[in-house]
Amino acid sequence: MKTFFINEANVSEYAEKISAWIKEKVGHAKRKGVVLGMSGCIDSSVVARLCQWGGVNAHLVLMPYGEDMKITRSSDHSIELIEKFKFSYHIFDIKPAVDALTVAVDSPFTEFSAVDLDLSRANIRPRVRMTYLYQLAQLNNFFVIGTSNLSERTVGYFTKWGDGASDLIPMGMLTKQEVYTLARYLEVPSSIIEKKPSAGLWEGQTDEEELGMTYAQIDAYIIEGTSGNTETDRKIKERIAASSHKFENIPVFLNKI
Repeated sequence: MKTFFINEANVSEYAEKISAWIKEKVGHAKRKGVVLGMSGCIDSSVVARLCQWGGVNAHLVLMPYGEDMKITRSSDHSIELIEKFKFSYHIFDIKPAVDALTVAVDSPFTEFSAVDLDLSRANIRPRVRMTYLYQLAQLNNFFVIGTSNLSERTVGYFTKWGDGASDLIPMGMLTKQEVYTLARYLEVPSSIIEKKPSAGLWEGQTDEEELGMTYAQIDAYIIEGTSGNTETDRKIKERIAASSHKFENIPVFLNKI
């Protein structure tokens, strides 16, 4: 249950609280810092700044699939943040790894649609990215820090064992509206704040178009119990039910009597 809300009046307080929480978790685990998958979007930008705000060493990793981040200008936006705030970073092209792991169309499983095939292929990307981040973190005694927010988590809008996997989720209880409030306070570049949210799963993809609802509607549902639209409420409830497995422990047979 959400018990707080970040607004313009208290944003400085919560920027301090969240950044201090990140620092405490990293220090308690005796980690040297965090690695963060940098997408050039608002969520990863805010988390990067919160780490920096708390004095936590944050290394940003751009992980394009070929030229996709250049086409969407996500690489430009990432570098703009990196240069403005002097983050360490590097770039790792995931295309060879993703292509090597992609199941061929003539696989033994033939009962799937073109949409299922495209989505399954798209979800390989965040899983490869997280695999790379975890190896990098292990080599350097870092944590992998997640960038998911409450709005995405409410409707299960993340890839299981992909961008849903991390050691810390500092924005897991923040709505998208609160993320934007933090972004403005933390001086995230306007080019990032003003762009349409996108998971970068394929060219032209946007979160709200794929979800079939706006983040404002999801935020309203979280805060007020309704998006203001009966059909959207129904869609949100369906997504919550369909994605509940993403939050549960892996079932284990216990032979209870």
